[in-house]
Amino acid sequence: MANEELRLVAAGQRGDVEAFNQLVRLYEGRVYNLCYRMLSDADAAADATQDTFIAAYRNLNRFRGGLFRAWLLRIATNTCYDMLRARQRRPAVSLDAGYEDEDAGPRLDLPDPAESPDEAVLRRELAQALELGIAQLPEDQRIVVILSDVQGLAYDEIAAVTNTTLGTVKSRLSRARARLRDILRAGELLPSKFRHDDE
Repeated sequence: MANEELRLVAAGQRGDVEAFNQLVRLYEGRVYNLCYRMLSDADAAADATQDTFIAAYRNLNRFRGGLFRAWLLRIATNTCYDMLRARQRRPAVSLDAGYEDEDAGPRLDLPDPAESPDEAVLRRELAQALELGIAQLPEDQRIVVILSDVQGLAYDEIAAVTNTTLGTVKSRLSRARARLRDILRAGELLPSKFRHDDE
């Protein structure tokens, strides 16, 4: 996979548009997923994904090796930060804020035959609670949780994506997880089955 990826990057750097399109197909789901979780809006995530790939194509000759995935996700992260800053300059209040659109997000929620309908509902409620909780984290903590716990990147890759040190990644991730636990408990976002109230 890594060799094929490097071959596609090298071909793309020589102007092979089809090679770059293969890279897009390879990573568009991962990039969209990151953008959606950072921006909590399907349309904004689609725009950010498109902007990410346009920027990657324009700057492909600046890629100097290493992990292409980390380089691409760093562009996506910066694109999301730019959109979040623009949003703060001209905030818009959505009447649906806090309520997830059923069609939004890159979810393929196929039923597990070993799972009862009640368990499926609980799993969906827990996933929604986690998404709402992640959306409340500060940007620097949100990105490390998404990259680590949602996308499964290693700490060194996260450091490359976020342009920080390994220690900073671990520290932010630790604070983010603690804060997420507090948000979930305090806001009663968790389904009752997952709460551990000391009553």
